[in-house]
Amino acid sequence: MTSRARHVAVIGLGAAGLVAARELRREGHTVVAFGREKQLGGLWVYTDQIEPDSLSLDPNRTIVHSSIYQSLRTNLPRECMGYSDFPFITRPGNGESRDPRRYPDHREVMMYLQDFAKEFEIEEMVRFETEVVGVEQATENGGKWIVRFKSSGGVSGEEIFDAVVVCNGHFTEPRVAHIPGIDSWPGKQIHSHNYRIPDPFKDKVVIVIGSQSSGTDISSDIATMAKEVHMSSKAVASDTYIARTSHKNLRIHSTISRACEDGSVMFQNGRVVYADVIVHCTGYKYHFPFLETNGYVTVEDNRVGPLYKHVFPPALAPGLSFIGLPFMGLQFFTFEMQSKWVASVLSGRVKLPSEDKMMKDATAFYAKLEALGIPKRYTHFLTDPQGNPMLGQFNPQDAVLTSQSDYFNWIAEQCGCSSIERWRERQYNIAIKKVFFGGENYRDRWEDNQLIEEVYREFAKLKPNQDSSSFS
Repeated sequence: MTSRARHVAVIGLGAAGLVAARELRREGHTVVAFGREKQLGGLWVYTDQIEPDSLSLDPNRTIVHSSIYQSLRTNLPRECMGYSDFPFITRPGNGESRDPRRYPDHREVMMYLQDFAKEFEIEEMVRFETEVVGVEQATENGGKWIVRFKSSGGVSGEEIFDAVVVCNGHFTEPRVAHIPGIDSWPGKQIHSHNYRIPDPFKDKVVIVIGSQSSGTDISSDIATMAKEVHMSSKAVASDTYIARTSHKNLRIHSTISRACEDGSVMFQNGRVVYADVIVHCTGYKYHFPFLETNGYVTVEDNRVGPLYKHVFPPALAPGLSFIGLPFMGLQFFTFEMQSKWVASVLSGRVKLPSEDKMMKDATAFYAKLEALGIPKRYTHFLTDPQGNPMLGQFNPQDAVLTSQSDYFNWIAEQCGCSSIERWRERQYNIAIKKVFFGGENYRDRWEDNQLIEEVYREFAKLKPNQDSSSFS
């Protein structure tokens, strides 16, 4: 099959957009990568700015795109987080201090992405401070795509592309918990999107909704300053109990049943707390305000669809694709594998099934989820669901939710590239258990040193003239 170079727009300069730009250029395409900020990094660009609407519900609000809080550290070890041929090792700081810990802070991740961009000369493809405001298929020019944009200086323009790859992330548009009676409750509410530091919560009684990574981290962070912190968790059936942490003022409850105008909040187990603040650590919505597909691509209960294998909308493929929709799992590696697939499809080296076959595949997948009672919001949950607390009571024996290893293997077979390394898969499987069951200080404990030695031997193979000890 003859390879074809295409002119491709990449929307977003985070971990997904950067590796997408690299893989597209490797495949011979010309690339323009659009980013709203002055620098690359996407989610990992920290700012102490927050939005004026603390719940981020006002559609006319000034949007702050970062959701990083000051104390944030990764919840996976650095080794398994990195791209396949650019290990996430400790590198020279270029005048900035680096974080050598196995679970580094957000600044170290940002510097890793900067190192990656420098190594592969990605910035020459980038238009900084340029927001994409419209994407639609051209009525003429053989199904090409019009991308409309404006610069930070207010200059607008548009350009025609053969294809558009959407990598704008999904950590900017918050989801907020529904709480009966909340409209008359007198306290303050904030979404974790607007959380940065614990100081504003000094001597307050705080309720944190959500017990996933951000909820757990933020609860512990706030507990250093607050009078009391009460975490509301779906994983708690009845009893309220003191968290097994160093924070004696942190308690864990069942879900909230209602809020009252006297300032009280009642939990499902009957416990009542008079609180000053509710913090919603309740996740985010997929959001593509710039994308116009005449209603073909929709977002319904956080399912982006219809999509073939989480990437291609059947009727618009291969001209439109999405990188980075799957959540949980090995994010950077997922971005890389999806990018390899998109790049090879656009060049013609890999052929997609017909529109009809892709649509039947997507429809069959959605039907299986519905038959098993799995909500739409878990459509892009890409990891082994067996025994994972993320799914709660949804634990199908046939694992209809695709495991990430199977997904990587499938893409690798399509593209003729390597799939996930065994050491990376093993380290992830150990690490994800630590996230849920490892306790307060799991980031600072790693017992499987034999696996780590294996990891760094593999890294050394990528740089044959460098001793593996330099990676530690």
